[in-house]
Parts: sequence; structure tokens; C-alpha cells
Amino acid sequence: VWRKKEMLIFMGIKKKSKVPGVMITQFIETLPEGKSHPDFTRKPIALTIQEGKFAFFKAIVTGDPKPDVTWSRNNGDVSDTSRYQTKYDPNSNEHTFEMPNVMPDQADTYKCFATNEFGQAMVTVLLNVIEVGYKKDRVQQQPAEAIDGNFKTVLKRRSKIRPKAEQPEKKEGEVDDKFWELLLSAEKKDYEKICAEYGITDFRWMLKKLNEMKKEREEEQAEFVKNLSNLKPIQVHADGSASFELDMDLLDPSSSIYLYKDGVMVPYTKELGDKMKHSLKQVGRKYIFSVRDLMPDDAGLYQVDVEDVNMFSTEFKIPMVDFLVKIQEVKAKEREDAVFECVLSNPFSKILWFGKNLPLEQGDKYDIEVSEDKLIHRLVVKDCMIVDKGIYSACAGIKSCNAWLVVEADKDAQQGKKTARKKTRAGGAGIDLTKIAEEQQTKLEKIKEERKEQIKAAQEAPPPPEPVKTPEPPKPEAPKAPPPTISIISNHSVHPNPVITCGLSDIYALRGSPAELSVKMNVDCEGKWFKDGEELKSGSGISITKDGTDHKLSIQSCHDDHSGVYRFTSGELSTQGKVTVGGVPEFDPDDLHKFSKPVVVRVGQNAAFKMPFTPQESLVVSWFRNGTEIKDGGGVKIVREPNHSRLLFRDCLRTDAGEIKIQLKNPFGAVEATSQLIVLDRPGPPEGPVEVLETTSSVIEIKWNPPKDDGGSAVTNYIVERQQAGQSLWTKLGDVSADKTSFRDRNVTHGKKYSYRIYAENPEGKSDALETADSIMAGIMILAGPPGAPTVVSASKTCINLTWTPPEDDRGVPIIGYQLEKRKKDTNQWIALNGVNEPIEDVKYAVKDITEGAEYEFRVAAINESGAGDPSPPSAMVCAKNPNMRPCFKDPEDFVVVRAGNSARIKICYEGEPPPTITWLKDDEPISPWISVVNTEGMSQLVIPSSKRSDSAIYTIKAKNSVGEASFDVEVRVADEPKTPGPVTIEQTVQGKVVVSWTHSPDQELDDRVYYVVSQYDSNNRVWKTVADRLFTTTYTANNILPGTEYIFRIYAKNDVGLSEPSRSPTWGFNCNKVPISSNGLGSAAVCFERPPSILVPLKVHTPPKGYQVYMTCAVRGCPTPSVKWYLNDVCINSDKNYYITNSQGVCSMYIMRVRPADSGEYKVVAVNALGKAECSTKVIVKGELRDKRWCLFDVSVNILFI
Repeated sequence: VWRKKEMLIFMGIKKKSKVPGVMITQFIETLPEGKSHPDFTRKPIALTIQEGKFAFFKAIVTGDPKPDVTWSRNNGDVSDTSRYQTKYDPNSNEHTFEMPNVMPDQADTYKCFATNEFGQAMVTVLLNVIEVGYKKDRVQQQPAEAIDGNFKTVLKRRSKIRPKAEQPEKKEGEVDDKFWELLLSAEKKDYEKICAEYGITDFRWMLKKLNEMKKEREEEQAEFVKNLSNLKPIQVHADGSASFELDMDLLDPSSSIYLYKDGVMVPYTKELGDKMKHSLKQVGRKYIFSVRDLMPDDAGLYQVDVEDVNMFSTEFKIPMVDFLVKIQEVKAKEREDAVFECVLSNPFSKILWFGKNLPLEQGDKYDIEVSEDKLIHRLVVKDCMIVDKGIYSACAGIKSCNAWLVVEADKDAQQGKKTARKKTRAGGAGIDLTKIAEEQQTKLEKIKEERKEQIKAAQEAPPPPEPVKTPEPPKPEAPKAPPPTISIISNHSVHPNPVITCGLSDIYALRGSPAELSVKMNVDCEGKWFKDGEELKSGSGISITKDGTDHKLSIQSCHDDHSGVYRFTSGELSTQGKVTVGGVPEFDPDDLHKFSKPVVVRVGQNAAFKMPFTPQESLVVSWFRNGTEIKDGGGVKIVREPNHSRLLFRDCLRTDAGEIKIQLKNPFGAVEATSQLIVLDRPGPPEGPVEVLETTSSVIEIKWNPPKDDGGSAVTNYIVERQQAGQSLWTKLGDVSADKTSFRDRNVTHGKKYSYRIYAENPEGKSDALETADSIMAGIMILAGPPGAPTVVSASKTCINLTWTPPEDDRGVPIIGYQLEKRKKDTNQWIALNGVNEPIEDVKYAVKDITEGAEYEFRVAAINESGAGDPSPPSAMVCAKNPNMRPCFKDPEDFVVVRAGNSARIKICYEGEPPPTITWLKDDEPISPWISVVNTEGMSQLVIPSSKRSDSAIYTIKAKNSVGEASFDVEVRVADEPKTPGPVTIEQTVQGKVVVSWTHSPDQELDDRVYYVVSQYDSNNRVWKTVADRLFTTTYTANNILPGTEYIFRIYAKNDVGLSEPSRSPTWGFNCNKVPISSNGLGSAAVCFERPPSILVPLKVHTPPKGYQVYMTCAVRGCPTPSVKWYLNDVCINSDKNYYITNSQGVCSMYIMRVRPADSGEYKVVAVNALGKAECSTKVIVKGELRDKRWCLFDVSVNILFI
């Protein structure tokens, strides 16, 4: 076991860390509870840095106990404190390893160890130091990508791109090395663009040499890379950074990766991101190089090398361009197009558009438009939705601008239904961009002319004298085609040295037409013409002429054999150009005839056009509708194939109809073919307004105009409908033929108004309606006479009630209602209280749209079929205020019970005009200062913050105004749980009965609602049970007391709030308190128990609230047992069903379920036996209904004992 543990400590247990790259060794098998081995929560990050800079690594470790952190390196030690410094920050728990003024010999693999008694964690980190400058004869240390101490020396780069200081002097006509580096990494579609930029016109020679270089480069790359693909050139992003990327599989993952700019190595970081300008991010096999904070100095040729072999080259060009007009914020509605516009300072063929940091391209969702002068650029976001809102950016070079697109929901859209796309556009710059672009174009032209004049002036200036050199004999030409040369134009003309002042350029010649090539020299000298490397002579349709310094080659009739590269040489000077012979595109007659047939579709259907043609190079296919070019996107799809092109309209609209034209264009000319797109739909509404030709008491004649849009097919007929004023039903009157646009309605009633609507109909359906703007009356308008002046029935601050009489003369037309108007005093405007289409049917109305205290007068007009007649005379001026009224209270409460310590609130609602003055009294005295009163309109509230028993009283509220006064009393009772009753005694009077007595509770004098509850416990049952309740006396007779059983009694005091603590009696048991019974023998005289009735406890006066229960009990003593009767106001109530009366062993009870005001009066209990009579009476006063019943419980008890 000991040897096993020793081996375990030596070898350790390997554990996995949550942080990749961390190696953990645990020294023991099982860790103690609460302890842990070391681990890294933040590991050091690899660093590539320039020499002389400040380098550092940071790490954060965890573990219990706290681990010790040490640093080391593979090749060397870190004991020199002047070069290596270790620090620890207890606040952030960071361990830092610093190397100030880092040198190349410090490039190495560093290790960080975290150790405690239970284990060790270790992580490695690489430091790569770049030497300042690049020297050929100096060996550089390999960067941080090398591991395990295998630092190989970096040999001379195989790429020919060198820093400017090391570039050899370039010879005339030599091709720049950047040209070949760019071609090796470019796609084929970009060859022509790169050649044009560097002046290369001999494509055959270029392709031949490029293939040789590619083969050689691929062999070099195969030494380090398994696969290389997806080379993406550098691009600018919306955040102001630029990046390029490539996919490559390294044979050795530790191979060094270098980044160069114009041949100079630049430092970069892999993980620090924003700490350095250049960074590399690797995701799987994808490598992304980024440049942030772009500046003009960042332009140049960027190259990525693995070891000494170039893998990728891309050129970053920063055009000198800025935004004259930036894009502005756009607010658009749903289904509407949004437009962003900007103007540049210099022509730019294409700028980059971004939406929410994502690049945008031409397509179904976006239109990207550029003006002819390439100064105005426009982005159209089509069919905006809520998800399209966000920030949109425009980038030109390293300049950018951005703005918000805010999309608002369409409030008019029906819920659950998709609205139709709108034809409007939102946004734009808000100014005339065309004018700004024209002014900028004028400035650019002016600058261009000034530069031309400066060049011309420099050429005309006399050159300095130079010695005449003897020209060298011309070198013999090689039999093969010479390499391409760049035309050189000299700024200074020296007579002895010939110079080409106007060279050759590429031309396109139409087959069968003449063509001419011309070269101008500065001096008269001989020259030769070559075609594809072969010298040309006059003849076979070619004419070569010379006129002084002008050299011409003429082709009388061009054919395909004349295509090729033509070169003119004169001594060592040469210029060349390419001649391409071709013809204008042509259509097949059958295809042209088929295409010219119109395409007819219905709205919502798709329409397609297809045109075949012969495949050709440099062929541009364009589609036009009504003379405007059609672009791909939205509802339009354009497909271009080598031998045909197709145009598709999705979900056609009427606006899509028109002339469709396809154009084929090449450098030799253009050809066009036309067709028609007819979109059928229901017609548009007839043109208005509706004209009334005639209106009489029996006829109404109307007229309209045909619709502007017949829907693609002729209108067949019109449909006329009518609606009478005041009704909702539309009735069809009939159809009208298409050649007639008028209608006579003969079924009308004199004085009534009618509305008409007209539909146009064609084979596709019925149009929307054209409706009359106003109702048309049949005949002359007849209005009713004025009614009687309105009379004010009553007025208050919220309502004025009016009445009036009908007009004396209704002029033969029935009255359907009235229109009421009001006018405020000191104003001239009469305001209608109801519309003519909402007449008041009665001759009275309650006006509620008034302002308190304002004065008004009213007038009324009668309404018939013709409208509102003459108004009545105005009413008398009336003020909107309440009439004077004596104060009164609304449903007040007259009794309130509150627990002591709680706040008491008494709310009293009142009425009175003018508003009365409110006063509160307590027992006819002013209330205390701590009692607050809150008065609002129509209500007064008295608040006692923390009530106590002394606050119990009669509170009186008094309301007084100029009309009178009123008062109301409220009884407030403040109660609390009663105190414990006094000591309890037990006395036996007769066999089987005991009398339990106690002293009353101290609260009985303060609260007349206190009564007592008795609980009994015996040794047989051993449970407590209540044997008496609602006792208003301090005695209780317990019956059925058994000998040999122990008894205990508890006495509780109780009121409307709750129970007190109990008072406990002494134990009554087997040998306790026996009553001595004397025995005088058998001859003793018998004891007589007969006695007249007697009442032990008198009745009390009680005042229960209305609706509450009343419970009365009494005990009568007498022998023989007396009969007991109950009386109310001297009327026996024993047989009344409203009272529940019982008599059990001398205990008489009466219970009233819900006390009524009729139950008020004098109650009498009469007990009678053969020896006499006893009686007792009390008064019960039933008060008003109590609202809050939670704390108010009332009962009336009379305790009378029978013996």
C-alpha cells in the first residue's frame, strides 16, 4: 500500500480542466472535503510583439489551499529580475509575468505552474518577438507558432515583393512583381481588371506565364499546406475595419504564419483582438486576418506566408472619396419602400451597403442604384416590415456613414389580415441630389482641364541641352512573340530620340466593315507592323501607309481572320493593340415572331417572356418595360443563360402592363425585340364627380365619366344603386350600357334626399364604386317653420332640462326630429348639440355638456326630409348651478364600534347649496386637536388616529349654509379584550349542586357589554367544556355534581372584542366542602322546602342595533316550581313565533333572531306558584342598523335562578 501511494505521488492522476490547454496532475486519489487541486480560470495568451516593447502574461488560478504560482521557459532561465518580473494583485487575483523592453532572444515557450499539496496545474504559452527592420543577412527567430523549442531560422522569402528600401531599380517595360502576386491569388473573372490596371494587353502571353508560375507556386505550397481554398480578397466592413480570409490545412500545425504589407512584416495577435491593429482569428481551417481603425496609410499589398512560401496576396486600395451628402434617417410604414441616398465627392462605381452589420446585395429585398456619373448612390429597401428596422450603413473606401430605418406599424391594417404592398416610397436625402452631383461634376471637369493644361505647358517648355548620343544598332528580333511592353509617353521631346506620341489601343471591328490602326511618332522614322508575332506587308486586303510621323494600317473589309494582337515597332520602341472582329447580335426570325405575340394574364398571375439567341462573348442582355430598364429583384426575376434569357413577373399588377423589350448588345452593336404584356383586371371606378342633370319632384337624372383604367378589356355595362337618406339599405336600380354614361331615376319622392353609386363592369369583374359626394334632393327643398322657444324646466351644475313646442307650420312635410343648439354668454357662436342625422325625437332634452357656473341660452330647429328648418327664438339665459338647498345627510351611520388602538373613521355624506360649513363636536364639546377632520366636496370624514376607551362618546356633525342647518349624532364605542375576572369560590347548597361565585372583571364598570363564560372539567371525562355563556351575574349553579368526582371551573370575561384570560377555581373533590347533615333520629321533624317565587337578579336596560340577535335568560327560585310568562308592553308573548322561549329545570330563556324596531319596549318576566308571585321588568331600545358588524355583538340577558 505504501509503495502504491508513493508511485501515485510520483506519477499523479491526470485530471481534465474546464479551460482548454491546461494540464492538471492530482497527487492523491481522494481529495479531503472542501479541498481542491489547482486550476486556471484564465490562462496566459500567446503574444507576437515587436522588440523593445513591453511584453507580459497574465493568469488567474484557483485551489484550496491557495496554490503557489511559478514561471519558467524552455530554453533559458527567468531568474534575471531586470528582464523578468513576477507580480500578484490580491484584489483581482491576477498573477503577472512581465518582460520590459523585450528582446529577440526572449522568444521562447514559457510555462506557468500552480502547485499546492494536492496537485499541480501547468499551461504553456508562446512569445514571438519581431525584430525591427528586415535584413537579408540576418537570421530571425521563428514566431510564436513554433512549439517544443523547435525554433528554425527563417530563410529569405521566396516572394519577390520587397520593402521599398530594398526594391531593385525597375527597368523600362518590366512588369511589376505585384501584378503576378495578385494574379496568383485572384479568380479568373478578375484577370481582365488586373491586366487593365497594370497595362497588360497580351493575354495569351500572360496566361501562359501565369500557368507556369502557378505550377511552381503550388509545388512550394505543397511543402507546408495540404489544401488551400476559398481565398477572399480584403473587404471593408461597417464597423470601420477590413478583413480577408482563406481556408488552409497545415501539414504541421506548428508552422509559422507571417503577415506582410508591401514586403514588410507586420506584427499581429491571435487573441488580444483590440490590443493591436492587426489580428488573426482561426476558426477550424479558416484563417481571418483583420485590420482595425483604418487609415489611408493602411493601403497596400497584404500577403500571408507560411514559413517562407506565399499563400495569399490581396491589394487594399483606398480611393480618395468622401460623402458630400450622407444618408439620413428614414421613417417608413409597413409594406412601404424605404430609400437611403448619398452623394460622393468623386465617381465610384460601387459602394458597400450594410444593414444591421450584414452586407446587402441586389435582389428581391434590396435595389442598389448608381447614377450615370457614379456620384449618386441609392439603396431601396423594398416592402418594409418591422423586422427590417435598424441601422443601415454606406461605405466608400474607408469612409462610411449610417442612419436608422424606423418602420411603423400600419394602424389602418385589419387585424389578422396582411395588407397590400404600398406603392409609395419613404425617405431620401430631402434635397436635390442631382443638382449637387452636377455641381461636383463641373468641379471635377475643371480640375481635370487644369491638369491637362499643366501637362501641356510642361511638354511645350524647352528641354535642357543634352549631348547627342550615337544610337546603338538595333538588336535582332527573336523568332518568338516578344513579351508585352507598356507604352511610354515622354514629357520632353528631344529631336534625335524617337518617341511614340500616340500608340495603339484595343478596337472592335464590325464584320465586313473597314478598320484602321494608327500610330504617331514625334519624328519621321521607319516602323514595322506585326500580327500575332508575324510581320505584315501590304496586300490581301491590308494596306500599310506612312505619312511623315503618322503610320497607318488599314483593313478594307474585316473578317474573322483579321482578329488578333497587332504590334507596331520602331527601333526599340513598340506599341500594341488588340483587334476583335465580330458582328451585331441577331435573332432567329421564328423566335422573333413568337416573342412579338402579346402575353395576356390576369392580376395575381405570373407572366413569363423567353428569348433564345446565339451564344457570344461580351454579350450584354437587358430588359426594358415602357423604355425603362428592368432590374432583377422584388416581383421581377431575370435569368440569363448562354443561349437564352427569361423574364418573369410574379403576381402581376395592372402597373406591370406595357411594352416589353429585350436588347442584345455587344461591342459591335445592339439589336432589340419588343412584345406586349397585357394584365387583365376589373376596371377602375368611373370618373367623377357625379353631375346632376335634372332634379324634380318625380325625376333625378345623373351623369358620370368612363373609368380611366378599363382593366385591359372594354367596359360592358354600368350598375347604378341608390340609398335614401336616413336608411342603410342600398337598392339596385338597373344596368346601363357601356356607351351611355347617364341614368334617370323616376321612382323618387318629393323632398327626400338620395345618394347614388355607380359601378363599371367588364368580363373580369365589377369595379369599385363612384359615390355621390352629397345627397340629392328630389324637387325643391321644403324646410319646417321655427318651433317655440325652449323653456328651462330645471337647472343644476351638471344638467339643464329643456322643453319646447312643435312648429305651428310644418309646410306639408312630416317632422322627424329636432336639432338643439346652445350659446354661451358673451360669445356669438351657436354650437349644435346633435347632428341633423341624429335628430331629437321628443320635445324635451337634458343638456349635460355644460360648464358649472357658466350661463347659456338655447334654441331649437325642426328637421324634416329636407334638413333643419329655421331656428326658434332663444330661451332665457340660465346658469349651470345647483339650486339653493338646506343641508341634509345621506344614509349616515349612527353607531360605530372600534377596537382600542385602531384608527376610527367616521364618513358622513351630505348635500347642500351653497356648500355648507362643517363642524364636529364630541359630547357637545369641541373635538380634541389630535382628532383630524377631512372635508371634500359632498363628504366629511372624522379620523381618530389611535383610539382608546376615553374616545367613546357621542360625536355630532353640524352642516350650516345660508339656507339652514342640520346635525347628526354618531355614537362611537371603543372597546378592548376584558381583564381576567376575580377569585373563584365554590359552595355546595344541596346534594348534587354547587354554586360557583367570582369577583367581577375590572372592565365591567367601563363596558356594560361584558358578560361571563363558565367552563367545567371533571375527572371522569377529563375534557374542558363550556357549561354556561352570556352570564351577566357573578354566580353559576352547577347541577349533577357526582360524589367521588373532582371538578374544576374556569371563568372567562367576554365582550364584543374577545375573551379574557381565565380565572381558575379550586378543585372540588370527594372530601371537599361537604355540607353537614344533622341526624336527630327517626323521630325528627320533617324539613319543609316550600317557598314563594323570587327573582335573584334584576333586568338591565339594553339598546341593541336593528337586525341583530337578542338573547335573554332568567332563573326563578320557588317551590313548588312556578310557571313563567314573558310580556312585551303588558302583552303576553309566550305564544308569539317571533320569540323563542324555553324553560329547562328552572332556567328560562328568550331568543330574538333579528331584532326589529317593533321589538322595542318594556319586557316583563312573571313567575307564579301557589305561594305567591314574583316579577321583573326591563326596557329594550332598538337603534338604527349598524353597518360594520365585525365588532358589534349585542344581547340582553336576564339571569333568574329556580330553586
